[in-house]
Amino acid sequence: MAIRYYKKAEKNASTGYDQTQEIVSRMLAEIEAQGEAKAKEYCRTLDGWEGDIVVSREQIEAAKAKVPEQLKQDIQFAYERVSRFAAAQRDSIGEFESELSPGLFAGQKLIPMETAGCYVPGGRYAHISSAIMSVATAKVAGVKNVVACSVPRDEQGIHPAILYAMDLAGADIILQMGGVQGIASMAFGLFTGKPADILVGPGNRFVAEAKRQLFGRCGIDMFAGPTEIGIIADDKADPDIVAADLVGQAEHGPDSPAWLFTTSPDLADAVTERMPGLIAALPETQRKAADAAWRDYGEILLCDSREEVIEISDRYASEHLELQVEELDWWMERLTSYGSLFVGEEATVAFGDKCSGTNHILPTKGAARYTGGLCAQKFLKIVTYQRQSREATRSVAAATARLSRCEGMEGHARTGDVRLAKYYPGETFDLVIAEEV
Repeated sequence: MAIRYYKKAEKNASTGYDQTQEIVSRMLAEIEAQGEAKAKEYCRTLDGWEGDIVVSREQIEAAKAKVPEQLKQDIQFAYERVSRFAAAQRDSIGEFESELSPGLFAGQKLIPMETAGCYVPGGRYAHISSAIMSVATAKVAGVKNVVACSVPRDEQGIHPAILYAMDLAGADIILQMGGVQGIASMAFGLFTGKPADILVGPGNRFVAEAKRQLFGRCGIDMFAGPTEIGIIADDKADPDIVAADLVGQAEHGPDSPAWLFTTSPDLADAVTERMPGLIAALPETQRKAADAAWRDYGEILLCDSREEVIEISDRYASEHLELQVEELDWWMERLTSYGSLFVGEEATVAFGDKCSGTNHILPTKGAARYTGGLCAQKFLKIVTYQRQSREATRSVAAATARLSRCEGMEGHARTGDVRLAKYYPGETFDLVIAEEV
């Protein structure tokens, strides 16, 4: 193969991981041992917040008054599309019961989780749309208790628009607390008395690591880290649009990877030329983040064929993957690993991130090889049941007894024996595998 790095990243997803792991582990242990007092202490020292942790209805109403009417309409626009798509996903799977053999029935039930913890980033940027993506999806799935949290930005607490979006989407309890302490509070049920059955939502590397370490005692949406973008583009792609989309994702943070996969050296040249100017034109906070992200994590890979592009793209398994190529259907049929696919020049990550309908809480760090993004099904327990007639027990119990004895599990075998003896007194059954196995 002839895949070449036109630009190779100096860092990767594992850079600095050991330190992150150690810090998060210590914080979680301290908060679990010392409870709400320790969580408040971290909120005070890390976020400078000394106000109420649980947001009151009065605070929510006060925040609503600060949100401009146009912004409210835009939040409503996003909420309606995200909710509709989540409902369509929910309805794509259903309950059923099937008769597998005469008298033997097996079925599936969908049971919403009792409590979901939804993390909404609010530090560097006000991630209004993240409140909708997590909270609305949980509510559409039927979750009874949705606890949402976000970092207080100043003496006023959570950003008013985030608070408005959380409330609109249906959050039952809102905590003014971010970072590891926010994740821990939701997991342990601090301030609410309702420990989360599942933790969802994007966040920085500390938030992602806290969710990873808590996985097992509660569920999580996915193992994830800083946001990523991959763009597949050919020689017909517009370099201005490609570069703008790379910068748009790189501005999320200094460790946000941005990748371009292409068969066109000319496009690689053109995009490379445009990146510094686009980054320099950003405001200071965004400029610093995008500059570091592109310098340390940005990559451009040149391939000789479309098939090579497919192979390298699936290996990277980008969180967001844009297709700015001809013959879009050819690519859609062959690509298999991505969090969400944006098909054609018109369908950019920015639209999906904000309001077009698909969920923006997506797998990163290669996790798209085995999982998709947040959806209504993540909040549903898909459980099974079975029931059968006595007549069906004749064949099921006999087969169970024989299989169990072959496995060496005499207790299981006898559960079949006693039912056959009770239901069919006087009949004889061959309950042992005759041949030596």
